[in-house]
Amino acid sequence: MSAAGKVAARGAFVLFEGADRCGKSTQAMRLVHTLEARGVEAELWRYPDRATAMGKMIDQYLRSKSEMEDGAIHLLFAANRWEKKALMERKLASGVTLVCDRYSYSGCAFTAAKGVDGLDLEWCRAPEVGLPRPDALMYLELSLEDAAKRGGFGEERYETTEMQRAVKASFEAMREDWWDVIDANREPDVIQDEVLRIALSAVEKCRAGRELKRLWQS
Repeated sequence: MSAAGKVAARGAFVLFEGADRCGKSTQAMRLVHTLEARGVEAELWRYPDRATAMGKMIDQYLRSKSEMEDGAIHLLFAANRWEKKALMERKLASGVTLVCDRYSYSGCAFTAAKGVDGLDLEWCRAPEVGLPRPDALMYLELSLEDAAKRGGFGEERYETTEMQRAVKASFEAMREDWWDVIDANREPDVIQDEVLRIALSAVEKCRAGRELKRLWQS
C-alpha cells in the first residue's frame, strides 16, 4: 500500500455492555489499569456522562429526582453521546484507547424494554446511527438472580427484576456476531484474563490501521 493510501494507526474503542450489576464498571476500570501497565495509553469513559449539562439532567432522572417523557429521555441519552463524539474521535485518532462503560446499546435496550408504543428498537436506534462503532464489544452475561444479590441493586430507577428481564431481552434482539459474550458469573480475575485478551487484540488491529466504523451503517 502506498504511503498516501495507508490508514493511520489509532487507539481502540473497547466497550462493556450488559444489564445492571453484571460487573461492567469493575472490569472496565481494571482493564484501563492493566492496559496502562502494559504501556497502552487508555482512558475510562462512562455513559451517561453525568458531568455535562445534559448528563446532569439524566442523573436527576435516573435518581428519580425528576420526571420526563420516555421518548424525551431517550433522545437526551443519545444527545449525551453525540456531544462527546468529536472528542471521542480526536482521542482515538491521537492513539488513546477508550474503554467505555455503556454506550448506545444500553440506551436502546433500556428504552425498548419499557414497552412504550412507538419506542421499539428501530426507533431507538435511529438517533444513534453514525456514532463511532466499538472495535470490541464485551457483553457481560449474568442471571437476574445473581445480579439481584450484588450490592447496590435497586438504588436507581431501572433496577427492578422485571425491567432487567426486559432489558436482557432487548440486548438479545440486538446481539451481533462480532460481540464477545462473557460469562460474568466467575471470579473477577478469570473474567479479566478473557477481557484483556480481547482488548489487546483490538488494540493491535487499530494500531495496524483498522478503519473506525459507524453504528448501524452498512
